Amino acid sequence: MADDRLTLVYDGECGFCTRLARWVERQDRRGRVVARPNQEPGLIESLGLTRAEVDRASWAVESGGRFEGAAGISRVLRELGGGWRVLGSLYLVPPLGWLEDRYYKRVARRRSWW
Repeated sequence: MADDRLTLVYDGECGFCTRLARWVERQDRRGRVVARPNQEPGLIESLGLTRAEVDRASWAVESGGRFEGAAGISRVLRELGGGWRVLGSLYLVPPLGWLEDRYYKRVARRRSWW
């Protein structure tokens, strides 16, 4: 990554995913998150991701780690701050993280329907 911002990698061909990425951009008043479609040439390789990984889920990537699916969305919410930080922190409370993972996978499998 070129800077210290959190990168949200999403499916740019999915209308649902794109709307959520735009929502994140509107909420990010501090400019801490950059949302980029996984179809952007060279992006996934530069972040150490594979095509199989980004086809499976969205990702949040920062210098300190990579977060897949619900973990990534929760990481983005925490980065947005304010009340979103509280909501994103619920992922860290057992068994809520497990439930979020299950729900994320269900939505991801049906994302073209959304």
